[in-house]
Amino acid sequence: MTNPFEDESARYLVLVNDEGQHSLWPEFAEVPEGWTTVFGADARDACLAYVETHWTDLRPRSLVSRMQEESAAG
Repeated sequence: MTNPFEDESARYLVLVNDEGQHSLWPEFAEVPEGWTTVFGADARDACLAYVETHWTDLRPRSLVSRMQEESAAG
């Protein structure tokens, strides 16, 4: 059986959560709570290209915000 996250012939979605983290998700699977579809359905390579282009800072949003607050404070 092929892993649904590695099936080159399947169609995928790109999901994003509130922290700005991205996930490649099989089109057939229900989108988990807390995640939003931002791209697809499309080929796996197209979805991976989207993730590489749009998720350039891998830090969670809450960490970025906290670091900015600490920097501004002092």
